[in-house]
Amino acid sequence: MNIRYFIKPIFWALLLIAMLFFSCSSNTNNEEAIQTNLKVAKISKSDSLLIADNIEVFNPTFLGNEKRNYYGNEAPSKLDLIWKIKLGTGSTKVGSKLKKWSGAGWTGQPLIIKQDSVLYLIQGAFDHNLKKIIAETGEIVWQYKFDDVIKGTGTFWVNPNADTITNRYLILQGSRKGNGKSLSSKIVPSFRAISFISGKDVWQLNSTRTASYSRDVDASALITQDTAYIGLENALFTVFNPDPKKAKTKDGLKQPEIFFQDTMFVKKDKIRHRGNLVSESSASKLGNRVYVSAGSGHVYGYNMHTKKLDWDFRTGSDMDGSPIVTHDNKLLISLEKEYINGKGGVFKLDPSKTPDSSVVWYFPVNDKFFVFWHGGIIGSVSVNDKYKAESDSFYHSQKKAFATKKIPNIAAFVAIDEYLYVINTNKVLKGKKVWGPNKKKKHPKPKLIFKYKTGPSISTPIIVQNKIIAATYKGIYLFEHDKKMRFKLLAHYATGSIESTPVVHNKRIYVASRDGFLYCFGEK
Repeated sequence: MNIRYFIKPIFWALLLIAMLFFSCSSNTNNEEAIQTNLKVAKISKSDSLLIADNIEVFNPTFLGNEKRNYYGNEAPSKLDLIWKIKLGTGSTKVGSKLKKWSGAGWTGQPLIIKQDSVLYLIQGAFDHNLKKIIAETGEIVWQYKFDDVIKGTGTFWVNPNADTITNRYLILQGSRKGNGKSLSSKIVPSFRAISFISGKDVWQLNSTRTASYSRDVDASALITQDTAYIGLENALFTVFNPDPKKAKTKDGLKQPEIFFQDTMFVKKDKIRHRGNLVSESSASKLGNRVYVSAGSGHVYGYNMHTKKLDWDFRTGSDMDGSPIVTHDNKLLISLEKEYINGKGGVFKLDPSKTPDSSVVWYFPVNDKFFVFWHGGIIGSVSVNDKYKAESDSFYHSQKKAFATKKIPNIAAFVAIDEYLYVINTNKVLKGKKVWGPNKKKKHPKPKLIFKYKTGPSISTPIIVQNKIIAATYKGIYLFEHDKKMRFKLLAHYATGSIESTPVVHNKRIYVASRDGFLYCFGEK
């Protein structure tokens, strides 16, 4: 008897169940959902893909989503060490010298994906390997080797047009340029798409040479539907199609289809910044524009309708942090102390206005020399906006009930001056104005709520409900605040130097350190 007579009815029954699932869930607006549930029934041409695995996406990109404002669901109240695993050591060229780096660094935030009830982390490391790790135990499932150390955070993408399960779930990941490569090399494939299922690449993008002195890729791609946006370190803002089926062979590489590229600098910047035109920030989406900060000293807005960079706010400073979208449709921009006469700090910008009139406020931090930085903020800013909007039940379920309406919209960041700052993003000080980064104009200053000496950091602190987790060169700190915004330190764990950004899931904190380890903290 032909077994296909039994398989076909089973398949069509499963397909009907999947169609009913989608019809029931299609009325739910999950554009900014914290978690994406996917149960997909799809037939490939080879009939090799009947039902895709059950996938839940908890942290698909750096800082969680297109607004860069989600960091996990629930934080622990302790920093007990649950496990740690060795990430390894790799070599990389710094100038003309070959250096050994261990662990993982900036931005280095793990992605969190559940597949068939098993929770996985996706972590790039300095040993050149992208790793798929079982979150419960730290066991490594597969490793994909790049040509150089991996610093940035990847982006997980569900390909709606995939014909195989291998091409359906992809991780878009960057690395440094490669020890055997130079700025003049013809091919530097420092940005690649790796299959979450197989651990093999499906395309590689050549980061071409420009006036920038880097051909690395640190940024996380922003993907909306089937279009991706990224600022490469060669200072090319790039819009492309991440679908492997649309990739074409060019210069011996299977490369993704490019929709748009333009430089994120002007002619004068090449003189002012002497090649430091590097873009390391991850793009954010607000309205019909995608925003990205550039090392050339500009915040650019790409118009998704006109397909042009049509918004340009100039700070003059180097900027590595990503633009953060706030609840009131503004942007929080962090600035280094480089190429400017004034102090580094944080801008709040209103991009609905012209760049010249877009400043809402500026919060400067103190100058301080550390390693090769002279001050300012290297990492990004975090906000509690997502939790205020979606976690009312958490606050009201506590014994000491939190009055959500009384909790302000706050932002947190750690500066090179060694302090963690928490500010009210909606309240400015009356009669108080401060100089901007170029000392050409004064701006309102927001209200400071909390300040704590954590040591210097280039990491981004994260806010999860009423807790703040800050990773620094002196280890990891866990803070908590009450409904009156009174903060207290719950715990400090002195790991080695941490440059990467932590992430939270189900009372577990995952963070990589330059001491060589990936850590899992929580409550034993």
